[in-house]
Amino acid sequence: MSKPLVSIVMGSDSDLEIMREAATALEGFGIGYEIDVTSAHRSPERTADFARHAARRGIRVIIAGAGGAAHLAGVIAAHTSLPVIGVPIPSTSLNGLDSLLATVQMPAGIPVATVAIGKPGATNAGILAAQIIGLASRTLAKKLEAHKQNLAASVEEKSKKLKMTLGEG
Repeated sequence: MSKPLVSIVMGSDSDLEIMREAATALEGFGIGYEIDVTSAHRSPERTADFARHAARRGIRVIIAGAGGAAHLAGVIAAHTSLPVIGVPIPSTSLNGLDSLLATVQMPAGIPVATVAIGKPGATNAGILAAQIIGLASRTLAKKLEAHKQNLAASVEEKSKKLKMTLGEG
C-alpha cells in the first residue's frame, strides 16, 4: 500500500471491526491509510498531538470513529484544519444514536462530516475520504466514477433477477 493519506482512528480497539470497513473502502481505491487508537477522554493529550501533527505527516483526511459520548472527531477537528469524518459507533444501549448526536452536533466553526452509524457509515467514510482526495487526482476520480457505475450495474442486475424470479422477464 502507498504512503498513508488517510488516518483512521477510533476511541477503543473494540471499534476495530466497524472501522475496518473504512480501511476496506480505501483499499478498493488504492489509497494508503494508517489505523490507530486514541481517546478524546482517556488520552486527550495524545489525541491533540495526533491531530496537530497529522498534516505534517502527509495525512489529508482523518476518519474518527467513537461510541458513547463520541467526542473524538470533534476534538480532532478542533486541533487540525484537515477534513475530519466522524463515524458514530453503536456501543451503548442507545444503539449509536448518542454517538450520532455527539458527532454531528458540532459548534459553528469546528465542522465534522458525519456519516451513518456503524459499518455502513465506516464504508461511506472511506468513500468520502476518497472523494476528497480525488479532487486532486484524476486517476482516483476515474476510480470513483467506475465505483458509481458498478453500483448502478449492480442495481440493474438485481432488477433483472427479481423480474425473472417473478416471471416478468
